[in-house]
Amino acid sequence: MSAVLDELAAGGVRLAVPLLLASAGELLSERAGVLNLSVEGMMLTGAFAGAAGALASGSAVVGVGTALVAGLVVALLQAVLSVTLRADQIVTGITINALALGGTTYAARLWFGDGGAGSVPGFDPLPVPVLRDIPVLGPALFQQSALGYTAFAVTAVLAVAGARRTAWGLAVDAVGEDATTADRCGLPVRAVRYAVVLLTGATSALAGAQLALSEVHSFSDNLTAGVGYLAVVAVIAGRWRAWPTMLACLFFGTAQALQFAAPALGLHVSAPLLTTLPYVFALLAVSGLVGRSRAPSALTVPFVRGT
Repeated sequence: MSAVLDELAAGGVRLAVPLLLASAGELLSERAGVLNLSVEGMMLTGAFAGAAGALASGSAVVGVGTALVAGLVVALLQAVLSVTLRADQIVTGITINALALGGTTYAARLWFGDGGAGSVPGFDPLPVPVLRDIPVLGPALFQQSALGYTAFAVTAVLAVAGARRTAWGLAVDAVGEDATTADRCGLPVRAVRYAVVLLTGATSALAGAQLALSEVHSFSDNLTAGVGYLAVVAVIAGRWRAWPTMLACLFFGTAQALQFAAPALGLHVSAPLLTTLPYVFALLAVSGLVGRSRAPSALTVPFVRGT
């Protein structure tokens, strides 16, 4: 049983790492008033670009670089549409996801062939001596790849830097609550929103690279399979706060890992039911049944100077 619990914890954290990365950027973006449903597209594009770059260069590090560039390009498109052109954020997000799915599928056929990418250079686990032997927590936290440890560090840095007691965090919240008043007080509303959308692109691209280069060492059609949407759900379930959002990501990752560990634990629960658990939890969160939840006042509201 101990071995099963270790495996469940390790699998849950491993599946939560891409969620943690993507939601870390999306949290700041939503707090600033921009909803990026395109996180899924950013992740998928980053996964493809990471695999393509790693395969072409023979270096996983180069793959991470190409993933970041690709994610930032998609994020720039999202920022131009939602911040500059003030297009509907939900429509643009869904459209970008559709474009990313079609574009990466077509590009993968051209780049990798019909069989998709085989084994591409990636990141292997780097167990930390002694710490990896801690029951439950050791296998979960201290047997990550270099990219996995980087994900933990990036998530922690963004949580601290974007805290509501820092100047940056206060600026983000001010823009997301009342952009007009923030503008009158001298805050560069559009610059802040561009920054957080681009940041979301970078973290989402890293999340995609984590999937492609650390988890499967390959790329296949629709590799992300809705993980980007779950990252958005985690922000909502976490009620737009950093630590609850991280806990939501860990919960979602564990729920996904439970699909594989349930038989060993003697749990006879259908896999589709376990798959829906994250979304059920999110519905409970936004309904107020598990605590009060209030979105930023200016979320999805375009900023027009002088209004």
